[in-house]
Amino acid sequence: MTGRPSPRGRRSTERKGDVRERAILDTCEALLAHKGYDAMTVGDVAQGAGITRGALYFYFGSKQEVVTALVARTVEHLWERSRVTAQTDEPRRAIAAAMQRTVELWNEHGVVMRTAIDLSLTVPEIGELWNHTADLFIAAITAVLERAGIQSGTRPDQASAMARALCWMIERTFYHASQESREKLQGASATCEHIWLISAGLIT
Repeated sequence: MTGRPSPRGRRSTERKGDVRERAILDTCEALLAHKGYDAMTVGDVAQGAGITRGALYFYFGSKQEVVTALVARTVEHLWERSRVTAQTDEPRRAIAAAMQRTVELWNEHGVVMRTAIDLSLTVPEIGELWNHTADLFIAAITAVLERAGIQSGTRPDQASAMARALCWMIERTFYHASQESREKLQGASATCEHIWLISAGLIT
């Protein structure tokens, strides 16, 4: 999915490839912030990464493939930071930790997250990545709700259905707030956390 070349048995070549791929993805993220997906070109990415267009095509076949790999890298970081939520015993701490880690990643990579959301309906690979990430969060939120005493199940008042609604509420709220400022994002996070705590029956 990332377009990474297969191992060649020489560690120095692999390291060089990893460095180049990272430079391509880092450049892509910077260009998304400054030019946007539509205006960005493969030539822009290659120039920013300090390589030729031909060299870039060794790693990725198109601009869409570069962005898909960047989304994959970002959502992997998102899940790595937040998966501890499902393993934290105390629901209040789990909710606070999950929201804080999510805020941190949106602050760092909000442009990638928004691009993933924007492209998820038209680029199947990105849609699959984003939906899989949502499913992981829904499972984690469900586990927290169940530990807080919410009954398991898919009825509207049960944990799985509530978790799905909470997940997509957080996504949309963060999408809009992250376009404004870090302060707005932090405030939006506090509101989402409050709603999650109410849903879990931990505050009234």
